[in-house]
Amino acid sequence: MHNKALKTLEFHKIKEQLISHASSSIGKEKAQQLMPSTDFEEVTRWQEETDESAKIVRLKGNLPLGGIFDIRPHAKRAQIGGMLSPMELMELASTIRAGRILTRFFEELAEQEIDVPLLAEYIDSLHPLIDLQQEITFAISEHGEVMDSASDKLRTLRNQIRTNESRVREKLESMIRSSNATKMLSDAIITIRNDRFVIPVKQEYRSVYGGIIHDQSSSGQTLFIEPQAIVPLNNVLQETRVKETQEIERILVELSEKVGGYTPELLHNVKVLAQIDFLVAKAKYAKAIKGSKPILNNEGRVKLFKAKHPLIPGDAVVANDIVLGDEFTTIVITGPNTGGKTVTLKTIGLCTLMAQSGLQIPALDGSETAVFSSVYADIGDEQSIEQSLSTFSSHMVNIVDILKKVDYDSLVLFDELGAGTDPQEGAALAISILDEVYKRGARVMATTHYPELKAYGYDRQGVINASVEFDVETLSPTYKLLIGVPGRSNAFEISKRLGLDESVISNARSHIGEDTNKVENMIASLEDSRKKAEEEELEAKNHLEQAEILHKDLQKQMSVYEEERDALAEKAAKEAAAIVEQAKKEAEAIIAELRKLRLEKNADVKEHELIDAKKRLEEATPKVKKTSNKVARPLEKSLKPGDEVKVVSFGQKGHLIEKVSGNEWQVQIGIMKMKVKESDLEFIKATKVKETKPLTTIKGRDYHVSVELDLRGERFENAISRVEKYVDDALLAGYSSVSIIHGKGTGALRSGVQEYLKNHRSVKRIRFGDAGEGGTGITVVEFK
Repeated sequence: MHNKALKTLEFHKIKEQLISHASSSIGKEKAQQLMPSTDFEEVTRWQEETDESAKIVRLKGNLPLGGIFDIRPHAKRAQIGGMLSPMELMELASTIRAGRILTRFFEELAEQEIDVPLLAEYIDSLHPLIDLQQEITFAISEHGEVMDSASDKLRTLRNQIRTNESRVREKLESMIRSSNATKMLSDAIITIRNDRFVIPVKQEYRSVYGGIIHDQSSSGQTLFIEPQAIVPLNNVLQETRVKETQEIERILVELSEKVGGYTPELLHNVKVLAQIDFLVAKAKYAKAIKGSKPILNNEGRVKLFKAKHPLIPGDAVVANDIVLGDEFTTIVITGPNTGGKTVTLKTIGLCTLMAQSGLQIPALDGSETAVFSSVYADIGDEQSIEQSLSTFSSHMVNIVDILKKVDYDSLVLFDELGAGTDPQEGAALAISILDEVYKRGARVMATTHYPELKAYGYDRQGVINASVEFDVETLSPTYKLLIGVPGRSNAFEISKRLGLDESVISNARSHIGEDTNKVENMIASLEDSRKKAEEEELEAKNHLEQAEILHKDLQKQMSVYEEERDALAEKAAKEAAAIVEQAKKEAEAIIAELRKLRLEKNADVKEHELIDAKKRLEEATPKVKKTSNKVARPLEKSLKPGDEVKVVSFGQKGHLIEKVSGNEWQVQIGIMKMKVKESDLEFIKATKVKETKPLTTIKGRDYHVSVELDLRGERFENAISRVEKYVDDALLAGYSSVSIIHGKGTGALRSGVQEYLKNHRSVKRIRFGDAGEGGTGITVVEFK
């Protein structure tokens, strides 16, 4: 990758932003070393790794990356026999522990069925080194101190030190509490000099206590004396402290030797932890800039949707669509200065470098970038005082260097091509340079304010004009890129808005050639047409949003209606069952009475008695009132096979297959075929089908649709879209129930899926899976 282009496009500022998201020094070092790759397979893997990290950050918020230190110098020094300090050993143990915590974290991800294979591969390669960590933490505290538990001898020595210190203090305290102490001591305190306990004695009483003078005050009036009476006690204390130091050194040497035996494993762990921290930093940076994973290609094709310059604050930057390398390989952006042309160049350049570095780009999902072998940029004021070069000369030195190296697999960015010299010669030179780069097959984006280059985009295939919109009303640029529309010179309009006399402007117009006026008028017409098209697009979008809202409301109302209908039907069924039950009781009573009559009168039952009993039996039969508000309307036109109709008695839509008799049709409703009288049909619309063939657009049970839909790891919007399509396919396949796997996670995806299913008019009910089915990680859907 061309280093000058990296500097020109300010790629180092991207790295600075990335570094701020790293948690450890080794992660920051890895981010500092970031460079774009030109290997397509490598860039693809980098992007996949970043996407997996972003997935974890999105679902879990963060990764446990605390307690990681750069232990490489410690491990290497231990390997060659050096003794490590307690703090260095503590950092080693902390880093080993951090690796184990990460391992447990990824095991939990696997249990939750969050699939991140590339990152899991790194974690699986970590060495646990449990024994080494336990030995260090048994001896060294988290504050970097050797603990009493490091060895039995050290514990004994420290107990002795504490006992001896207590004896020395008791002896000294008796001295400073004596009746003469107030007169002879500068202060009634015990202090330490040269690791020995002393008391502050006035100069004139130095001979009273005897002993050793260790220090004196700045005035010389106070001497810090170790009284002769405690010299032996201090000597014993000092000897014990020396033994303690020797024991500590022995412990540190022993631990350092053990660390040296694991140096290769420790260095590998540091490398893996640095990589994980680096990838998480990429994910956090992507979240900060609202980035997305680009689609990669090695065909020189760039399609950026609503792309933003990553170094401009989000509330100030303007998003633009940039397309290059498909229908056209060269874009020439014309128009006045300060319109945002340079920002557009840097946006495509930085997005390309970021994508090739494994970073997500500040553009919408579906954006596409190419993996170029080289990116070249000639942007900004290149004036060199040291080399006595003008702006034009400096630009030409850079362009000459670019032309020596550029090929078909390059992205070239020219800012103000040909500027800094005679306009006519500069324009001719710019055209020639563009021709040369275009001839080599490179992808080119160039800016210029030369009007001659407006015609360049029309005369050459594969080249297109573009401009940055300027609002004449506010006298300021909107920074919106307009591909296909060359830039206008707004000098006359701006001058008029600023108050220049109309006669002066008319005189100026007369000096402009007729061809120039035609071009300017054409550009103005294109801009007007574009604005009108954008307004119509916005209006259509608003109508679509309103229609979607109305559609959802109707779905809810339909769902409520169907629930009420089912409730009424259930109530009616219960009432009918009660009536039938009552009728049975009445019938049984009548039969019992007939039997009684027959027995009492020896089967001599009169005719009028039987008639009376029969009448009572008929009265016991429940009478069901048939009420129907479905009235078949007369057909407005003749029917033919393939027409879409409504079966009035069922309230369902279907398609006509063929006429089976004078007034009967065979109708297909979903997967069912039935004969329906023509008077029970209501015409909806005609469908163009061949009368000799049955309708083949209906998918039956043979259509292959899985009984499960797995949404784990999906973005919310994509998941809902997949659920909507899957429910339609399952209904067409005739399934009575299906399962949707959304995992447990944060519950956001589960709630969104269930909310959608509750409002679907074909869903009878939903429930969580049983213990053997997946529990709350799965929703079972039953259709009506």
